[in-house]
Amino acid sequence: MNVREALLADLDHECAVTRRVLARVPEASLGWRPHQKSFSLGGLATHLSQLPHWGRQILDRDSYDLDTATGHGEGLPSLAEILVAFDRHVAEIRSGLSARSDAELLAAWSLTRGAETLLFMPKASAVRSFMLHHLIHHRGQLTLYLRLLDVPVPPIYGPTADEPL
Repeated sequence: MNVREALLADLDHECAVTRRVLARVPEASLGWRPHQKSFSLGGLATHLSQLPHWGRQILDRDSYDLDTATGHGEGLPSLAEILVAFDRHVAEIRSGLSARSDAELLAAWSLTRGAETLLFMPKASAVRSFMLHHLIHHRGQLTLYLRLLDVPVPPIYGPTADEPL
C-alpha cells in the first residue's frame, strides 16, 4: 500500500462515518448551542461539512498563512445544504488525493503566520492532521451535541449506547 492508498482508505472511512453522524442533525435545532461560547449545532455541522475542502487546499498549495484566514462564517441554513456541501467537499479531496503521486503527497507544506513558519511537514501529514484529525475532533463534538439533544448516536468505531454495529 502506498501513501495515497493509505490516505484514501482513512478518508473513505472517516468521511462515511462523519456523514452518518451529520445526517442525524435535527434541522429544527440548527440554532441550538450547548453554551454561549460554543458553536451552534448548525455552525458545527457546517464547519464539519467544510473541513474536507481544507484538505484539498493543502494538496493544491504549498502553504497556508493564518494571517489571511477569514474565520468561521455563518452556518448553512438547512441540513440538506450541509450534506450537499459535505458530499461536494469529500468528492473534491478524494479527487485531489487520487490524482497525486506519493512524491507529490510527500512534498513540503507549511503553516505560517505572516513571515513566521509555525509548522512544516509533508502534505500527506498535513491532510491527516489538519483535515482528518480535525474532522474527527469536531465529529466527536457533534456526537455530544446529539446526545444532549437526545438524538440517537450512530456507531462510529463500535456500538454506541443507542445502536449496535
